[in-house]
Amino acid sequence: MRLVGKIKSTIFYNEANSYLVALFKVQEADDNKYLKKVLTITGNFLDLKLETLISLEGEFVKHEKFGEQFKVDSYEYIMPKANDDIIEFLSSSFIKGCGKKTAEKIVEVYGEKSLDVIKENKFALDNIPGMTEVKRDKIYNSLVNYSKTSDLILKLKNMGFSIEEAGRIFAKFKDNIEDVVFNNIYLLSDIIEFKRLDNLFLNNYQDYLDKRRVKACILETLKMLTYQKGDIYSSLEDIFEGLAKLFKISISYDLFKEYLEELERELFIVLENNNCYLEEYYASEIDIASLLEEIGSKEVKKVDYSEKIQKLESKLHITYNDDQKKAISEALNNNITIISGGPGTGKTTIINAIVKLYIETNKLSNLDIAEQIALLAPTGRASKKMSLSTNLPASTIHRYLKWNKDANAFGVNEHNKNFQKLIIVDEVSMIDSLLFASLLKGIHSYVKLILVGDAFQLPSVGPGLILSDLIASDLFNYVPLEYIYRQSENSYIPYLAREIKNKDLSEEFTTKKDDYNFLMTDSKNIVLTIKKIVEEGIKRGYDENNMQILAPMYKGEAGIDNLNYMLANLFNPDNGQRKITYGDVTYKEGDKVLQLVNNADNSVFNGDIGFIKSIATISNPYRKEVITIDFDGNIVTISKKELANIRHAYAITIHKSQGSEFDHVIMPISYQYGLMLYNKILYTGVSRAKKSLIIIGDAAAFYKGVFNDYGMIRKTTLKERLLSTFIHN
Repeated sequence: MRLVGKIKSTIFYNEANSYLVALFKVQEADDNKYLKKVLTITGNFLDLKLETLISLEGEFVKHEKFGEQFKVDSYEYIMPKANDDIIEFLSSSFIKGCGKKTAEKIVEVYGEKSLDVIKENKFALDNIPGMTEVKRDKIYNSLVNYSKTSDLILKLKNMGFSIEEAGRIFAKFKDNIEDVVFNNIYLLSDIIEFKRLDNLFLNNYQDYLDKRRVKACILETLKMLTYQKGDIYSSLEDIFEGLAKLFKISISYDLFKEYLEELERELFIVLENNNCYLEEYYASEIDIASLLEEIGSKEVKKVDYSEKIQKLESKLHITYNDDQKKAISEALNNNITIISGGPGTGKTTIINAIVKLYIETNKLSNLDIAEQIALLAPTGRASKKMSLSTNLPASTIHRYLKWNKDANAFGVNEHNKNFQKLIIVDEVSMIDSLLFASLLKGIHSYVKLILVGDAFQLPSVGPGLILSDLIASDLFNYVPLEYIYRQSENSYIPYLAREIKNKDLSEEFTTKKDDYNFLMTDSKNIVLTIKKIVEEGIKRGYDENNMQILAPMYKGEAGIDNLNYMLANLFNPDNGQRKITYGDVTYKEGDKVLQLVNNADNSVFNGDIGFIKSIATISNPYRKEVITIDFDGNIVTISKKELANIRHAYAITIHKSQGSEFDHVIMPISYQYGLMLYNKILYTGVSRAKKSLIIIGDAAAFYKGVFNDYGMIRKTTLKERLLSTFIHN
């Protein structure tokens, strides 16, 4: 339906995404019953102008709370045509340098064609009595700028973009929109999904082998290979085959290589030894090698810490083993130290000792500690664990580097470094190449850098294999921890993790222990068995705070989605508390939820777990539903739309559990998980359990998974970069 009229006042306007709720006075309408009525309209308006004639295209929708509204799909400002309207427009606040008398003179000379004449030739204004060069330029520029946004919106709409997409394009490119969009639509791929752009391109140009399209698809193929596999580079053959498979593009290999060379000249990629890198990942490896060499080359004064370690043992009533003593001493006596070990090997104990001895040796006051020591981890839960063990503040790496979500950039960088002298980073296996390079850029070379982790855990979600590559280079002080501290004589969890790691599974893995049990059942009974165990745990006083279900994937009968549906009703039954539905999921007050993406503005990061404290409806500046979530004391309020970044957390993926520990873990095992049942994922899941672990399912499937190496190999060149950099410097 089409409506013509003026926006009289705004109820709500979000400048970030141009979303508007406003009152609209109708002057023309396809249906006469709306004439002269004031309606509520909603939609995205990039260039909001009140009291200006505008044509709207859209439909009426019935909002369950706010009644009938006109949802705008597209709009176009209407330039005035009658002489009186033109005079009113030219003398309005939209046009600079033109009062009513000047406007009347313009209309007297050019009549109803005044606006078109001025836009076509600004020097036409020189024919107006009393016109000056300054006034002429102001009037002309104001009129052109007024029309420009509307013209661009119309062009984008004609290409097939929605108003919301146009808003994102305007926010990103502003004055360069025409150069970007109308020359190469694929340059929008970082703000609009590639498949959507590809469809729009083909709809507008209908040329499958257009050079712009083929180059964009080559780059997208490389991105897909990089992010899906976690590789830093891909072979040219893999990209060439992927191009044909993913986009049905068949070109000669010579033309393919020609386009690759053009992409390299345009700084999108780097070609080296028949391999192809995304430019930022190539640069990240170069930066990591260079910056680590700079840190490692600094002289360090060696100190004998034997006596101090002995005194600390007496003070804390702890006895460190030889590997732990070595790790503590090496960390304090070298610029770069790597400490790696599985569950139960005492990594947290070592971190605590290093911090205490550093503070004592350097006689740091409480103020000095904050200025000289940084304890970091890739996730909020991992940083909280460091803080609890050391009684000192700890931070996520993103927060430490002051990540700006909108700009996707760090405020702390090579031009604005932090000044801490001792930096301990935990869960390093979770850190990808870009994040590690960013961290090294944001710290000074005089730092003492201690990297702690478990090299056998799942690799980072993003490309790279940082911890393993650093260890494999054999360039840094590396202390592996092997000794396992038993929780009891009949404990088994850390030993099972080691057996999985070594692919040396003993017959013990199906035998009940103090902290472990394997309940064998077929796939169809897994969910029912989990339900019975959880119900029994709740009777014994356990709850969702200390019981965690871990599974490899979301879909399927024993997948996370189905498990969460069942578990939400067990842990948080419906007792009349407020609820909200997003998609096909209903959330209740009290529900346990998982954050899926980083949100630096709220200091909430991917993998953080919280609880919904309240669900409410507010009416300022307009009515909307808000959800308040408590992430370990960090209270965050989100809109209903932001539930897209949330999931129930009664069951979570093993990937999302990295960096966390849970008192009691339940882990289903089924052939239904397919390739997601492999060695590293089983190792990581088992090593999340602190006090007890129950595995439910098929023993044969578990055994097979232990010997499945799927997902273990990543293509990186960091080791070679490190060796080359250290040797040549």
